[in-house]
Amino acid sequence: QVQLVESGGGLVQAGGALRLSCAASGRTFSSYAMGWFRQAPGQEGEFVAAISWSGGNTYYEDSVKGRFTISRDNAKNTVYLQMNSLNPEDTAVYYCAASGLEVPGAVPGLYDYWGQGTQVTVST
Repeated sequence: QVQLVESGGGLVQAGGALRLSCAASGRTFSSYAMGWFRQAPGQEGEFVAAISWSGGNTYYEDSVKGRFTISRDNAKNTVYLQMNSLNPEDTAVYYCAASGLEVPGAVPGLYDYWGQGTQVTVST
């Protein structure tokens, strides 16, 4: 069992930056690939980024490439999402998720555990 708690969301102006954190419970964090997803009001959820067990492989949705960076610190049981050059289209609730697969990628159904989400709002 893995419990995930996101933090770091908030209100930021367009062009600004935020860093989301996702703290995981349990001693097997390094055995899970981790992902970030987001859901804007009235829209379906979408994949944002994912990182492999070791952190050696990362994957991004096209619209965030070059602006967002996913990373992890297995010693701290934490995964991060550094978000730069934010724009209003990035406004959403952001969720982190954990998967027992090596490369779950962008498929939500391949993730086993989900956090409660943290709100990110980007103003114009």
